[in-house]
Amino acid sequence: MSAYQLQRPRSLAEQAAEQIRLRIVRGDFQLGEALSETALAAELGVSKTPVREAFLRLKTEGLVDIQPQRGTFVFQMTAREVQELSDFRDVLETAALAFSMGGNARTLGQALNAIVADMKGALASRRADRYRELDGLFHQRIIEHCGNSFLAGCYETIAFRVQSLRNRLSQDADLNARSVEEHRTLARLVGRGETVKAKAFLSKHIGTTASEYDKLLRQTDAAR
Repeated sequence: MSAYQLQRPRSLAEQAAEQIRLRIVRGDFQLGEALSETALAAELGVSKTPVREAFLRLKTEGLVDIQPQRGTFVFQMTAREVQELSDFRDVLETAALAFSMGGNARTLGQALNAIVADMKGALASRRADRYRELDGLFHQRIIEHCGNSFLAGCYETIAFRVQSLRNRLSQDADLNARSVEEHRTLARLVGRGETVKAKAFLSKHIGTTASEYDKLLRQTDAAR
């Protein structure tokens, strides 16, 4: 890779995609919400062309749905689709965990414990936004330590959707309290080198996302 490639400034479309992605993932836009090219272009200080190109990039990441003659919408998922996403996460993350622990379980355990400590601090200071970032980082560390670029590449295709759903579920203080304890337990199992137990616990933890999102969908439907 040349020095030019390393230093190449990001295009307006890349910058627009980054800003829109961030707002989708952190929950500023509702799932299924219509996105206006004109409004976003004005907010971002660019023409509509970079925004249109950004939408195409975000479509490949599964974050927006472009419907001809209708417009562009934030992605939304049914309970079944969330279950399928969770099943896919389960396959990828438990495999990554096994690879990671086969390499150096103690180092990974230390990294995860450090994140758990920060997660507890975020909850204590009532920084839900920071807690959600750390939750995502915890799982990303497992992927990073696996040493398999193909597995990591597959995970990257769903990472933004997973974080987007995580952000929407993490508004519940009780759920966050249970979540941080689950992360603490998993970090402890990893540090001890208990691979079988750690994989089973991680699988159960991931499964919680599908059940909690299903509950959220039911509550939303009931409130309408």
